[in-house]
Amino acid sequence: MESQTLILSLLVLFLSAGIFFHRRRKNRQLNLPPSPARSLPVIGHLRLLKPPIHRTFLRLSESLGGAPIFSLRLGNRLVFVVSSASIVEECFTKNDVVLANRPKFILSKHVGYDSTTMVGASYGDHWRNLRRIGAVEIFSSHRLSGFLSVRKDEIRRLILRLSKNSSHGFAKVEMKSKLADLAFNNVIRMVAGKRYYGDEDEEDEEAKRVRHIISEVLERAGAGNPADYFPFLRWVTNFEKRIMRLGDRSDKLCQGLIDEKRANKEKGNTMIDHLLSLQETEPEYYTDRIIKGIIFALVVAGTDTSAVTLEWALSNLVNHPEVLKKARDEIDSKVGLDRVIDEPDISNLPYLQSIVNETLRLHPAVPMLLPHMSSEDCKIAGYDMPRGTMLLTNMWAIHRDPRLWEDPASFKPERFEKEGEAEKLMPFGIGRRACPGSGLAQRLVTLALGSLIQCFEWERIGEEPVDMAEDKGLTMPKLIPLHVLCKSRAIARKVLEETI
Repeated sequence: MESQTLILSLLVLFLSAGIFFHRRRKNRQLNLPPSPARSLPVIGHLRLLKPPIHRTFLRLSESLGGAPIFSLRLGNRLVFVVSSASIVEECFTKNDVVLANRPKFILSKHVGYDSTTMVGASYGDHWRNLRRIGAVEIFSSHRLSGFLSVRKDEIRRLILRLSKNSSHGFAKVEMKSKLADLAFNNVIRMVAGKRYYGDEDEEDEEAKRVRHIISEVLERAGAGNPADYFPFLRWVTNFEKRIMRLGDRSDKLCQGLIDEKRANKEKGNTMIDHLLSLQETEPEYYTDRIIKGIIFALVVAGTDTSAVTLEWALSNLVNHPEVLKKARDEIDSKVGLDRVIDEPDISNLPYLQSIVNETLRLHPAVPMLLPHMSSEDCKIAGYDMPRGTMLLTNMWAIHRDPRLWEDPASFKPERFEKEGEAEKLMPFGIGRRACPGSGLAQRLVTLALGSLIQCFEWERIGEEPVDMAEDKGLTMPKLIPLHVLCKSRAIARKVLEETI
């Protein structure tokens, strides 16, 4: 048995090497973007993929003279990496349809229902139908406004949770888990009408299980898994087996939510209720598998991105107390001290909006936008892009490009007082495959952040600034979770009194 495995492994290795050298000879005839010199046989530049990927790619670009686009050979794939706003605009306007496909990854196969979700589906009729469902049934302005009461209630619960120990002075609080609970409960209540996390600091076993599933998916998502580029590693490592087990766990989670709704004869107003109604009229298309794909994409995409953005925003505010004071003064003067900020108030709070914009600029929710793949030969920035080339967009680098932004590494919300600056942001991507949930994310983040600024005093623990180092993962979480001092203001105590 071992000899058969060895023979099979050697055969795969030789076949991969043959394909590599054949494509290498072919690519010499093409006008490709510059490429790092340290390419090895068969694996190409695979060994250069070290987290955080967005910083690695920026260093590679700088090593090539600041090239706004460069190419890599990652195993059996040709990859273009773009870190220029003008080239990104060219990609997703002039070549938007050609680049509307997604590459097939192991995760999208086993967790993304064989790449049939809105995130991973190939461009075509199925994806367009999913996009239509999202626009009408999930992310329409009417639907998002209908779930405003959910957002407000979850924010109120967070305020009460933070107020328990901070009513009579500053208390030390850990914010990462609390913001994650806020974001997840908001999404799961919209999707299924239930809460997973209570108001106590202890989490039950089911909550832990769900948190671990989402964390594992986000950790393995993106373009940094070697097994996606070198099929040989699927046999050498157990990466694919681990992903298959992860897919089984996530499938059971989603099926459980559907079964709960189906068993409840009283129809509600959740997203699953609406999808099950569609299933009754078109059962051939709206299968449980399709519904589960929609649900899981919503839960994963809508949870961590919002929570991470809020944690970065609050970290920046305590590191810049003058910005925090200016934001609080704006809210106090325009909203008042007798009620908590509401969503309609946001349009009258430009500085709060600028803080959110500056957070998304410095810490985009997905620093490397989800990968695209060319469906046919095309030209990008004057270079030949063969069919099947993967495109990676370094939005983190673009948002810190000194050619676009003055003092790009600094946290300066005031920059967005200048007309046209906000239009340069692309944290959710552009083109037809831009994130459809951007409206929901911005509503939750802005309302939650405004409420936290209004209801509490915030200070750092000690004199040292909050550490802003990044951890690995698709959504660029903080390496060290935010611990901060928090003290209730009178408005928070009023919320507590009204609840009692």
